[in-house]
Amino acid sequence: MPQTLTDRTLRHLIATTTSRRDVWDSLVSGFGVRLSPGGHCAFVTRYRVHGRLRRLTIGPYPRVSLADARQRARDALREAQGGTDIAAQKIEARQAETFAGLAAEYINFHASKKRSGREDVRILRGSPHKKRTGKTPHVPIVTRWGARKVKEVTRRDVRELVDEIGLRAPIMANRVLALVRKVFNFGIDRDWLEVNPCHRVKRAAPERQRDRVLNEEEIRLVWKALDAESLLIANLFRLRLLTAQRGGEVHGASWSEFDLTSGWWTIPAERSKNRLAHRVPLSPPALRLLKERRATVGDSPWVFPSSRKTGPHIAHAQKAIERIVAASGVDFQGHDLRRTAASLMVGAGVPRLVVSKILNHVETGVTAVYDRHSYDREKRDALDFWGRRLVAIVANKRPTGRLLRFSAAS
Repeated sequence: MPQTLTDRTLRHLIATTTSRRDVWDSLVSGFGVRLSPGGHCAFVTRYRVHGRLRRLTIGPYPRVSLADARQRARDALREAQGGTDIAAQKIEARQAETFAGLAAEYINFHASKKRSGREDVRILRGSPHKKRTGKTPHVPIVTRWGARKVKEVTRRDVRELVDEIGLRAPIMANRVLALVRKVFNFGIDRDWLEVNPCHRVKRAAPERQRDRVLNEEEIRLVWKALDAESLLIANLFRLRLLTAQRGGEVHGASWSEFDLTSGWWTIPAERSKNRLAHRVPLSPPALRLLKERRATVGDSPWVFPSSRKTGPHIAHAQKAIERIVAASGVDFQGHDLRRTAASLMVGAGVPRLVVSKILNHVETGVTAVYDRHSYDREKRDALDFWGRRLVAIVANKRPTGRLLRFSAAS
């Protein structure tokens, strides 16, 4: 149903869109916006030339203003009435452009605005700081296809790329396929091409959702292995387990986010995965750890400052995980710590809704719209309980009745 598009309407649509859709304007027939989850909004217009329905992407909002987009739509519609197909002309102009150009535009206008953008750049262009080794699962895609015209990359090319990587790293091949599909879809939205060559190309291997949860003995082994690490690494992983927060949110934490007097950590919306600010209560063990770190880092604004010049704070700790796995004999990944904390809390009686609030998961449905309760008290009770439970696990002590059930601990 067409509606009058205004800046206020567009902001509301961007904030509430959960799936890809088109919304058409009631003032200019054939003019509208294409909306996608994540805040992407682009002006489009559709028209017929010689009986053929065409679509022209005008540009992204707000880089292109609403008034300018409407005028461009009127111009395109006027040209179409005279038999001129502006969309076809735009595509013809793009046909001489290369995959390297498309990748550059994708990086500039999309990848650079999302958290996983660095990984997209690494897959497309390779790492600028490291030489390739035998462990690298693929030649960077721009190196492989960069000089080729976008329209000349075929489904067979994509399939050969996926098969080649899949022989050594099938899960990585799935990631590459997903990114290439996304780049070409971006190109379709921007009129670089009309058909995605990834269509009907299958993944290299099926994927299962990881469900690794450490048991109590494994938690003790990992905790003990951390004693051999630097204080920064030991504190980093212990805080991740105590708070059940995402690795990136812990790694990039700054002291300005913490109130060590009242015992709260507020993760700002711009650092949260779901773009929602999140209040995390600090249990006594977490608070002690942070106060010790505060005395250790001196004037650094970061809780876990980087010792290298690659960034202000520690960005990742994969090599540390590999050392800890070797020392403890426990096979785990960083995200497993968050899953372990959540699973053991639920297993001990903490309500799933409270754990979901601690994890800052996005809720859907009518209840989510009307439930504005902060759950601060429930989250604090739960994480205080988990802190006591974790201390008992590490000390290899049998939990008391007070620790066995959350309901009894509250």
